[in-house]
Amino acid sequence: MTPIFRMIVCSDIHYQADRAVERERFERGLELAYAYADGQTYPVIDAIYVVGDFANSGSREEMLLFRDSLDRGLRPETEAVLTMASHEFGGEGREAGAHQRFAEIFRMPPDQHRVMKGFHLISLTTERGCSIGEGKQAWLAAELKKAAADEPRRPIFVFQHPHLTDTVYGSIYWATEEINQILMNYPQVVDFSGHSHAPINDPRSIHQRYFTAVGTGSMRYFELDEFDKQTGTVPPDANECAQMLIVEADAAGCVRILPLDILSGNFFHDGWVVETPWDPESFTYTDARYRTGDRPVFAEGAAAEFTLNDGRAAVTFPQAGGRERPDSYTVTIRERETGVIRRQINVTSSYYLYHMPPAVRVEFELEPGRYRAEVRANSFWRTRSEPITGENDA
Repeated sequence: MTPIFRMIVCSDIHYQADRAVERERFERGLELAYAYADGQTYPVIDAIYVVGDFANSGSREEMLLFRDSLDRGLRPETEAVLTMASHEFGGEGREAGAHQRFAEIFRMPPDQHRVMKGFHLISLTTERGCSIGEGKQAWLAAELKKAAADEPRRPIFVFQHPHLTDTVYGSIYWATEEINQILMNYPQVVDFSGHSHAPINDPRSIHQRYFTAVGTGSMRYFELDEFDKQTGTVPPDANECAQMLIVEADAAGCVRILPLDILSGNFFHDGWVVETPWDPESFTYTDARYRTGDRPVFAEGAAAEFTLNDGRAAVTFPQAGGRERPDSYTVTIRERETGVIRRQINVTSSYYLYHMPPAVRVEFELEPGRYRAEVRANSFWRTRSEPITGENDA
C-alpha cells in the first residue's frame, strides 16, 4: 500500500516529575517513528494521538513535562491530539482541576472530531475515571453519523482510553461496554484504546467482530490479562516496556497498523492490514482464530532439565517456535510411579520482549521424590504443543 496518511498512536506513558525513564522512552519513540517515515515514499507523520494516562498523577508539572516533549519532539506538520482518563484526574482538583490544567497547557478540547487527509478521527476523554456517560455517548453517536455520511467507505478512527469489553486482549478487566452498541453500527470504525498495559504485539491486541478494535500498549509496564500465571498478572520483566503503534492509510481506505518496540528500535512484524474496514465479511482478525490457530512446536530433540534439591525444584526448557511466538508454558509435575500430578504451573514466554530469552526457567517448592516434568507450550488461541519432558535424579 502507498499511504496518504500516517499517525502515531500510544497510551499509558505515565510521565512523572521525579522519574525520567518514561520521558526518555517516549521521546525515543518519536525519533524512531520519524526515522521510519523518512525512509518511506510518503515521508510524513500527520498526527500523534495519545489515548490517555500520559501523566501519572495529572499534576501540572507532569503535564508541562509532556508538553515539552511534544514541543521538542514533533515536527511542524504533525498535529498532536490528547485525551485524558483516570490518571490525569488524580491531581489537585481531581477531574475538574485536570480539565482546567489540560485546557491551559495543551489548548485543545478534551473531545475532538478532526478530519485529516480525508479521514475522520474522533477522540473523547472519559469521565469519573474511565466511564463514558450519556452526554458523551450522544456526542460520539452524532459525530459518527456525520463521519459516515461524509465517506461511508473509508475508515473512521476512534480513540478512548479504556478498551471495549470483549474485544482486544486486556478487555476482560480493563474495559467499558458503554459505547459498544454505538460503534456496532459502524463497521468502518477502527477503535484505539489502552488502560490495560497489555502488549501490542499480542495477536489478540487486534480484534474484529462488528468493527476493528486495537490495543495501544504501554510505556510504563506490561500487564497480562490472565490470572493463572505463577507471578500474577504483572510479570517479573514487566518494566522492559515501551511500545507504540504507527498507523497508515491509503487512498482506497486500506489501513496498516505497525507495532513498534521502542527499546529495540524494531517493528514486531510487517503490520496488521485491514483492507476494507467497512466490510465485516472481509474481517480476518476474528474469534475464528481460536479454531484455526496453529499449535506451537518444540525443536526436534528438545528436552526439559529438571532438578530437585532440598525441597526446591527448577525446570528449564527452550522456547518453542511456530508461525507465532508462544504465549505461555504449562509445567506439570507427575510422580513417576503413579502418574499423579503434584504441581501445575503456568508461566509467560516473555513474548512481549522483542528479544525473547532463549530459555525459560521455573522454580517452585516440591517434596523429595521421583518426578517427571512435562512442559507444553500454549498458543494465544488455546492450542497446545506436544510435551517435552525431563526427570529429576532422585
